[in-house]
Amino acid sequence: MGIVHGAARERNVKFHIVAAIIVIAAGCWTRLSQLEWIIITAVIALMIALELMNAAVERVVDLVTQERHPLAKQAKDLAAGSVLVFSIASAIIGLLIFLPKWLM
Repeated sequence: MGIVHGAARERNVKFHIVAAIIVIAAGCWTRLSQLEWIIITAVIALMIALELMNAAVERVVDLVTQERHPLAKQAKDLAAGSVLVFSIASAIIGLLIFLPKWLM
């Protein structure tokens, strides 16, 4: 149920799902190896899972307090930061896998 809710209502989850579809299509087009598919699948799953966890942290913080509190902001910023770090790593992994195939 959480995945459906996230996919239906979370803008960033929708973005990552669209990006995953594009990456899967590119993987089919470039005929990724089994190991490359394993890596791409893991990266996609972890990215979407991390985005769902970020949304959960935001909901819990909003549930606990509606007022502006420095710790509430820090919790949200830390969760969002973790998504940013992994999205950068995901982009690098994608480049390492796809760039050699496109340059040949």
